[in-house]
Amino acid sequence: MQERDVPRPAQGQVRVRVRACGVCRTDLHLVDGELKDVCLPIVPGHQVVGIIDELGPKATRFSIGARIGIPWLGWTCGECIQCLRGRENLCERARFTGCHLDGGYAQYCTADERFCLPIPERYSDLEVAPLLCAGLIGFRSLRMAEDAGHIGFYGIGASAHLLIQVARAQGRNVYAFTREGDVEAQRFALELGAVWAGASTEEPPRPLDAAILFAPVGALVPRALKAVAPGGIVICAGIHMSAVPSFPYELLWGERVLRSVANLTRKDGEEFFVWIADHPVRARTQVYPLADAQRALDDLRHGRVQGAAVLTVA
Repeated sequence: MQERDVPRPAQGQVRVRVRACGVCRTDLHLVDGELKDVCLPIVPGHQVVGIIDELGPKATRFSIGARIGIPWLGWTCGECIQCLRGRENLCERARFTGCHLDGGYAQYCTADERFCLPIPERYSDLEVAPLLCAGLIGFRSLRMAEDAGHIGFYGIGASAHLLIQVARAQGRNVYAFTREGDVEAQRFALELGAVWAGASTEEPPRPLDAAILFAPVGALVPRALKAVAPGGIVICAGIHMSAVPSFPYELLWGERVLRSVANLTRKDGEEFFVWIADHPVRARTQVYPLADAQRALDDLRHGRVQGAAVLTVA
């Protein structure tokens, strides 16, 4: 923990007094040195909920006192070929909150107002914080699964526990895969609406149409490919994953698709928050004071968090 001067918003920025910040596995990868191109020193945290208390020059989108969310995508150039094609999540010069821009493990945080999100009133600070990444990335991943009616989730953490609710509301059947012997996580998934839960080493009771990997374990890729039917889709949803082992081509053959999710766009956020305004999604949270951020990260590292970890900031 450090004491710093309260930041001042630059042109086009707002400053928020942080009220809550979700603890993401990406934060853990960053702290553990597993991410490249990190601007150090950095204040982590990219699931930030706060109240605007100062506007920078030419910042006109929000008013002082507005409650907003600050997500992972913090700035894009708007000029590169990816931005011009509507794929700002792949911008060559993108800057990310809590990685290149100071994030929400703090009492105050500044952000480019163009990349902030208004928060639906029905959600509390603690409920909405995990939605800003775990929910958004999950929503983007689920869209990549197209019309899959039977879908597997590998790793039942912050993102998957939200996405089970979304998938069930869309009429999909969810099959939950957890660490071997993690009966509590399997029970949790069934409570949320999964039709089946088992270890990641097991095969589902029927072939899947798609599978989303939330656990950063490369060895799960061939297992998921084996679990999906021909024409099925396997989606890797994390920003970091251990090495994928070699596997026989027959697991990919049959027009199976293997793809990844990289970051998110502002459009993802806008559409997701419109969707959850009509379809309530409830985050189960473990709450920690800001001073216990290290303990929250350690609990996440060792699988002691059921649902999502959230820091509360006085």
